[in-house]
Amino acid sequence: MRKFAVALALTTTALAGPALARDKAWYVGLEGGANLLQNQSFDITAPSLTTPPTTNIITDGIRVRHEVGYAFGGTIGYDFGMFRAEFEVGYKDNNLDTSFINKAIPAIPISVGYRVAGTRVPALGENSSAADGNARVLSFMTNGLLDFGGKDGDFGGFVGGGVGIARVQHHIYQTAKFGPAWNNDSDTGFAWQVLAGVYKPITKHVDVGLKYRYFNVPTVNTFTTNGLATETNYRSHSLMVTLAYNFFEDAAPPPPPPPPPAPAPAPLPPCPPAAVTPGPFLVFFDWDKSLITAEASAILDRAAEQYAATGQTSIVLAGHADRSGTEEYNMRLSQRRSDAVKAYMAGKGVPEGSMTTEAFGESRPLVETADGVREPQNRRVEITFSGAPAPVTGPCTPQ
Repeated sequence: MRKFAVALALTTTALAGPALARDKAWYVGLEGGANLLQNQSFDITAPSLTTPPTTNIITDGIRVRHEVGYAFGGTIGYDFGMFRAEFEVGYKDNNLDTSFINKAIPAIPISVGYRVAGTRVPALGENSSAADGNARVLSFMTNGLLDFGGKDGDFGGFVGGGVGIARVQHHIYQTAKFGPAWNNDSDTGFAWQVLAGVYKPITKHVDVGLKYRYFNVPTVNTFTTNGLATETNYRSHSLMVTLAYNFFEDAAPPPPPPPPPAPAPAPLPPCPPAAVTPGPFLVFFDWDKSLITAEASAILDRAAEQYAATGQTSIVLAGHADRSGTEEYNMRLSQRRSDAVKAYMAGKGVPEGSMTTEAFGESRPLVETADGVREPQNRRVEITFSGAPAPVTGPCTPQ
């Protein structure tokens, strides 16, 4: 037991962390450490010395104790999230330390004490502190484990268990080294185990840890070298350092953040009102006259103001006459009327170069009449503006 305590102290200096997988990924692991085999007692089935002979079962006919040994193994498994399933292969080896063989056991190769190569071989019924041999176990187990913690590089842990088969070998069991062997047999049977441990990831794919295992083979049947049937069990405690590699793919990096929304466009300027061409303006004249009347001057004043306000570039002054005179006379009269309006508009600040006069005589009456009729509405000058400025170019907000 003192040797096991030393092995435990050495093992716990390792960084904690079992062979732990990552979620939704396969993993493989290796493990190794100390193994403490509990004391074994062998029940012996032997023939009695009575006549007729009968079967005699000697309970605890042989008792043995082992030194602290070693255990190692490997795992392959898959992590489902909080639960892991894995397959495990393990090997354990412990040297025989002491043995005791009951005197009632017949035909064991040792009946009296003797010496081999300077070592005394104990007789039946004597404790042997110089026993030799090995208890060896090869196991194949299926495990189920519950995981907790261990995310983002933190410490975590697990608990679980497993079942399987194990081959237990009593390899050259002797009461003393170089003495005759009393058991050199093996048996294969059902095995179960309980597991617990802690772990810590040291890289994105590698975990290290510390694992405890209680291992039990309930029944081990073997024969002594002289053919006596024996029955015992195998129970051990292991403490091991573990190392695992996890076959997972790194999570895809998060998508880049969406670009900031484009700034709202500046509000468009209001669209200018559509250019309005004022007029046409009409001024009327007395019969056979080209003088500007008071009524006509008020209209021409307003036309001059509109010219200045709207930025017109040209004005056409078209003179007309009624049908009370000859065509030649009326043509001259309508020209005089256009010239009179032009002179008045120039006096109001309208550039002469922007005004054009025309004379139509009696050819375009406003009111159709017979020849020789004096019609006041036909004695007129029509003032038409043109050349309004173009509106502001570019997008705008309709008004």
